[in-house]
Amino acid sequence: MTIFERALEFVPAGSAIGLGSGRAASAFIKALGERVRGGFDVRGVPASEDSATLARQLGIPLVSLEEALPLALTVDGADEVDPHLNLIKGYGRALVREKIVAAASKKLVILVGPGKMVQVLGERGKLPVEIVPFSLPLCRQRLPRLGCQPVLYERDGRPFLTDNGNYVLDCAIAPISAPADLEDKIRAIPGVVGTGLFLGMVEMVLVGDENFHLLEERHRS
Repeated sequence: MTIFERALEFVPAGSAIGLGSGRAASAFIKALGERVRGGFDVRGVPASEDSATLARQLGIPLVSLEEALPLALTVDGADEVDPHLNLIKGYGRALVREKIVAAASKKLVILVGPGKMVQVLGERGKLPVEIVPFSLPLCRQRLPRLGCQPVLYERDGRPFLTDNGNYVLDCAIAPISAPADLEDKIRAIPGVVGTGLFLGMVEMVLVGDENFHLLEERHRS
């Protein structure tokens, strides 16, 4: 059984669910699309425009967040998962919408490979932070004071815009000893929209091998 097949077992018929973004989430959306083609009744609220496009291509009915609250669950991926099931997300640049959709859900199920499991958040050395474009000079000044060295994410030589029309700063960081404290301090900078820290939000993590076959399930204690 793959982690995607296992995640499908938690999707109630007739429900509305959050569809995350990124590699693992896209694979789940494809598995869900096969189920929908077989007659399964479900609606999706995508956490990114890329996920919305994929879901439409697969025939998964989409609804707005307003129409669907509360969502039965959200299935998404992550870039880091610590032993307490706290996360760093956002390498795919959809962190704020992913956090909104996750917060609107009764349950958050995360799908990862073993390389995403860490002992301390920040081991991979990067924390994405989404900011209002006007705040870029201020954020560049303030974030280093918190141990975050910001680099503006660009594509084709131009600042990348998120689905929300914002910039993303990829902050070089050391392992984070107090994630909640860092989250509060970053969010206190005017112009910061959100960070890639997802703390205390996850119900379950499904860990797969290189081919995403299920290795283990971790539940929030």
